[in-house]
Amino acid sequence: MSVADRNKEAWTLYGRRQLDHGFLPPVPETIVWGPWNGVGPGTEVLGELTGKRVLDIGSGPGHHAVHLARNHGARVTAIEQSATQHERATTRFATEPGVRWVHGEVIEHLHAADPYEAAYAVGSLAYVDPHELLPALRDGLTPHAPLIFSVIHTDLHGRGPSTGVEPREQQVLLRDEPPIPVEMWVLTPHLWEDLLTAYGFRVEEVQLLTAPDTDSPVVQQLIRARRAPADTGEAGW
Repeated sequence: MSVADRNKEAWTLYGRRQLDHGFLPPVPETIVWGPWNGVGPGTEVLGELTGKRVLDIGSGPGHHAVHLARNHGARVTAIEQSATQHERATTRFATEPGVRWVHGEVIEHLHAADPYEAAYAVGSLAYVDPHELLPALRDGLTPHAPLIFSVIHTDLHGRGPSTGVEPREQQVLLRDEPPIPVEMWVLTPHLWEDLLTAYGFRVEEVQLLTAPDTDSPVVQQLIRARRAPADTGEAGW
């Protein structure tokens, strides 16, 4: 089974468990980029969004997309490959003004869609091969458009990022349920910056978000990048 298929299967199982539990997160006041409220910046890192076409990559239950449409006037396309995660979103928000729900693969979608004016991903970008996703995002964003995403840096077991651009096994945890194995690209900030630069982005900042509980080893990266101007001749990785 390919990494993409394994991750799709994993998130379909995760979504099914959440549907069975009946859990839907509330629409937030701001985007929380890590697992902890009040740590790091919020929605403001995306800049002014009123009237802009925004892509939510791996939108899950849809609460972030709804927040951007309701509170910031964005026109959000929320794309999710897991049928059960997509079901969680559309069960609650199917007719939400300003949000278009898409069940599908983000790379295929980017190849067919008109360019977006911003894109973001809360934890989800690390599940897709960056050598495939980043070129698609470059071609699917307008020049100077922000790409903001959070990814894992150090996991619950204290294991830090890999030094090579290869996926590794991690686990998705849900209370009172068996762990779900997934494949993730857990990379150093330097590697993310090299990849983004090679594929046509300018990295503005990489911020490490740490748990408010000092006993937790978990660290998240918040990466702020911007699509380079159209005349920039990046050669690729």
